[in-house]
Amino acid sequence: MSTTQPIKNKKQLKKFREYYHNVDYKPRNYALIVLGLNSALRISDILSLKWDDVFDGTKYREHIILKEQKTGKEKYVALNQNAVEALELYRHSITDLNLNAFIFVSQKSPFTRISRSQAFRIVRKAATSCHLDDVEHISCHSLRKTFGYYAWQMGTPPALLMSIYNHSSYEITKRYLCIDQLEHDRVYQNLSL
Repeated sequence: MSTTQPIKNKKQLKKFREYYHNVDYKPRNYALIVLGLNSALRISDILSLKWDDVFDGTKYREHIILKEQKTGKEKYVALNQNAVEALELYRHSITDLNLNAFIFVSQKSPFTRISRSQAFRIVRKAATSCHLDDVEHISCHSLRKTFGYYAWQMGTPPALLMSIYNHSSYEITKRYLCIDQLEHDRVYQNLSL
């Protein structure tokens, strides 16, 4: 069984993140990936977002406030500058913005959001085109796991990540971080007692 992995290589992550901006210009797809990487939201929650959830008609909101579909828990997610810039680029490509419309609309119908399988195809195309390591282990959930991996690398305590993810146990959060032998080796190599 294939296990979803975070994108750990920083150079590959940059190429992947920028694919729909620099290579195959599609502002919707670019915003989807950037928001996914910067929010730690599940793809089902991202696809349920409407413009009014992130934009009040004049400015971007500081937080996305939603009820998680999987857990039913209310969640506040701060919108960082990267997410706002990607959403703004996408918003400017829309001719008639409806604040009650889904953000990530289908090209077939402006009233329908893209499906989870379409989101998967968007992520997988960028991963494949950028020749990511372990591309067969890259999926929409990789966006969520990548957020946690880099937050952990920056020193975010695992207990705080557990809270951000709304995980019920520390064991689940540890699996999300996909700590492998390379991380173990870095600890041994960087410690000089």
